[in-house]
Amino acid sequence: MVSLDAAGSDPLAESRRSPDPLADAFAAVRARLGLVALLLLLAGLAWWATASQMAGMDAGPGADLGALGWFIGVWVLMMAAMMFPSVAPTVALYSRMTHRRSPVRPLLFASAYLLVWSAVGLFSYGLFELGRNWFGAQLSWDAGGRWAAAVVIAAAAVYELTPLKDACLAKCRSPLGFLLGGWREGSAGAVEMGSKHAAWCVGCCWALMAALFALGVMSLVWMAVVAAVITAEKTLPWRRTVLWITTAVLLVLAVMVAAAPHAVPGLIVPGSAGSGASSMGMTP
Repeated sequence: MVSLDAAGSDPLAESRRSPDPLADAFAAVRARLGLVALLLLLAGLAWWATASQMAGMDAGPGADLGALGWFIGVWVLMMAAMMFPSVAPTVALYSRMTHRRSPVRPLLFASAYLLVWSAVGLFSYGLFELGRNWFGAQLSWDAGGRWAAAVVIAAAAVYELTPLKDACLAKCRSPLGFLLGGWREGSAGAVEMGSKHAAWCVGCCWALMAALFALGVMSLVWMAVVAAVITAEKTLPWRRTVLWITTAVLLVLAVMVAAAPHAVPGLIVPGSAGSGASSMGMTP
């Protein structure tokens, strides 16, 4: 439920009390568009920084993730680049609902959102390194690596049609419903709401991120593809159509990775020309 402010009003009450609601509406639109533009600019800068950091690295499946500190830094840039376009409407609406109380709260909201995704990156790094240490030889590309990658991508396709995916995506697609349904006041509330929104986003997108690892987490091509899919699922009006298309594409990719990996556009097969010596296929 939405908490009331000191005057007993809801977060949008100040706009309704304004003597010039039309001017307030135009100001709100300008502020919202400005914040969206800022988030998109930050996403663009994050893409540029990510490309610079990953230049020359092996971009194939199973590539070495590097030192933990370096990976987390790159991961945060990746999440900003991939997620800011789709989360921008929620942050902008939150900014509109709090703009006369604290201009800092939207930044806290977005920072908490990134922090949760940073924790996901830390977990993914640990899981990936654990798999390399325990099953390195079995997961080399010429052994079971491509089959493991195909299974992960196929699992991501199946998850697209599950009730959990649908519930999480519904929260991501309805910024107003999310904010009004779980409103919290103050700076601590901004952090809590940003964290909760990120948690719903993780529930919506974790399988797509797993597919990104299977296709090459250091590949800018696959980063762009997965980012486009996430943005389309969260923003386009044809929700079910987008989900079914994503499912079909992932299933086709899974079959191709298993049967004909060299035919997959943008996939750098370990051991082939263009792949680095740090992939699991080269150094299990």
